[in-house]
Amino acid sequence: MFNKILIANRGEIAVRIIRASKLLGIKTVAVYSEVDKNSLHTELADEKICIGPSNPKESYLDMNKIITAALVTNSDAIHPGFGFLSENSKFVNLCKSNNIKFIGPNSSIIDAMGNKSKARETMINARVSVVPGSQNPIYDSEEGKKIANEIGYPVIVKASSGGGGKGMRIVEDEIKFTRLFNLAQNESLNAFNDNTMYIEKYIKNPKHIEVQILGDKYGNVIHLGERDCSIQRMHQKMIEEAPSAFLNEETRQKLGQCAVKAAKAVNYENAGTIEFLVDENSNFYFIEMNTRIQVEHPVTEMVTGIDLIKEQIRIAMGEKLSLSQEEVRIKGHSIECRINAENPANNFMPSPGKITALHLPGGYGVRVDTALYNGYKIPPNYDSMIAKVIVHGSNRKEAIEKMKVALEELVVGGIKTNANFQYSIMNNKTYIEGNANTGFIAELLE
Repeated sequence: MFNKILIANRGEIAVRIIRASKLLGIKTVAVYSEVDKNSLHTELADEKICIGPSNPKESYLDMNKIITAALVTNSDAIHPGFGFLSENSKFVNLCKSNNIKFIGPNSSIIDAMGNKSKARETMINARVSVVPGSQNPIYDSEEGKKIANEIGYPVIVKASSGGGGKGMRIVEDEIKFTRLFNLAQNESLNAFNDNTMYIEKYIKNPKHIEVQILGDKYGNVIHLGERDCSIQRMHQKMIEEAPSAFLNEETRQKLGQCAVKAAKAVNYENAGTIEFLVDENSNFYFIEMNTRIQVEHPVTEMVTGIDLIKEQIRIAMGEKLSLSQEEVRIKGHSIECRINAENPANNFMPSPGKITALHLPGGYGVRVDTALYNGYKIPPNYDSMIAKVIVHGSNRKEAIEKMKVALEELVVGGIKTNANFQYSIMNNKTYIEGNANTGFIAELLE
């Protein structure tokens, strides 16, 4: 049993972890940068400690400062949330060397699955279907061009250490390859300090489907159904739902079994997500594994009734999974809209600033994950997501109607948000009919 958990994150996910820890009777420590001094997570935690200035490299990404904060507060464990250090194997090893439990998989799993080139190789060996692509890491544009010509255009160039849409470019023909490859590689160097690239066949406008898995140290692995994350802008997810309206039952079963097989191939422990692209003929291909909790985990919680953060903590404490695959039940339909501080009318430019009015929606089957409060000043230094509105209905139609009501009720004064843009999607015929794919937002904006 942990006595105290340090949360190496900020914003709504830090608040979410604090609440789950309290339900388990575990004390919490909030770390914060100077600009986050008055953030909600610092008020809800039992203790708080400043770890540096607003620049993430000098605070939330500074491994030594996080470890020092854990040691001086006598924390037993660290929960990384998502982003920042959540998929950093060096940080996992640093936790281990200081006798602090990292709430997530071990460093070898993160290395095997966090690097996209290694993950592809692992999945091929496990006989999991992958998108046709390069077999080895690529560092040079000319080498990459030869492989792209063999695969056939269009292709997508990706950073091996990438995430969140960073270090990715779609290349339609050979003429544009060198320029776009170099752009993606430079972006990868700036974001991840890694120039390792790989190339895949680009499957145009597929469905982006991911499967939530849980594994314990005793070799038990289960899946908790899928999430449809096809509504994206610039490779960033905007709307997620569970279950997918596109999949038939046969494909759904195969996806779940494939995800479990993929997780068992690396002896996976803790919460993770296996991500697939699904084409119009329901053929699916592994693209990557996220070795952490996802932003969109609430929709899975809503349809299964399982608290994923509590499960993460219990697994890290050495407990067995609290349920078997046969006990997992998917009930109803859930949708999540990410509310970002940005202005859709001005090319989605970030809109930080002070919250001058705030009303969060409520009611049966409505949940809001956020760290907002009236008077809070949103800093410009971090991701623009400020809240997640999640609804649950008996079916997809009811969930869509419930989301419309929730978005109508949401008031965030003083800044611009994408709430109205999300509302327009809820009223879009293509979305309502379940036919939206990864190219939906681009087509909508055009």
